[in-house]
Amino acid sequence: MDVKDSILSTRGMSSMVLTKYLSDLEDADLMLRPTPGCNHLAWQLGHLISSDAQLIDGACPGKSFELPAGFAEAHAKDKCGCDDAAKFRTKQEYLDLIAKADAALTKALQEMPVEQFDAPSPEWMRSFFPTVGHMFTLIATHAMMHAGQFAVVRRQLGKPILI
Repeated sequence: MDVKDSILSTRGMSSMVLTKYLSDLEDADLMLRPTPGCNHLAWQLGHLISSDAQLIDGACPGKSFELPAGFAEAHAKDKCGCDDAAKFRTKQEYLDLIAKADAALTKALQEMPVEQFDAPSPEWMRSFFPTVGHMFTLIATHAMMHAGQFAVVRRQLGKPILI
């Protein structure tokens, strides 16, 4: 297994966990917050997807995927307190965008020379993720940073343990 395979395997695990946690949720469930002060699941999904688009483009300019018009703005940090379900997407729309992100990541990695992993990341990411390789590690693991919150909502709903 090489570095690209490792990143894709890690991303595959992250995507599997996220989609498994979503598998038996309804659209309305996505508006639930794990606890007061936390972001609801719909906002978190949009944040993950918007981040993927931005990070893939930052690591491999021009290789990302297109977000629907207004998507990034609807899931921006200043919108995390919004509880109007009409301003968010359906579960299926989020799942479709996750699949687009996964495909864009796979294609970007396949086309990228391995030497590019050591290149400096864009200035806006460099203080946390100094190289392109570090950025790809973030892309692969970001969903797992949020997975616990999805598990809490599942418990609140009385859903079965899936993993």
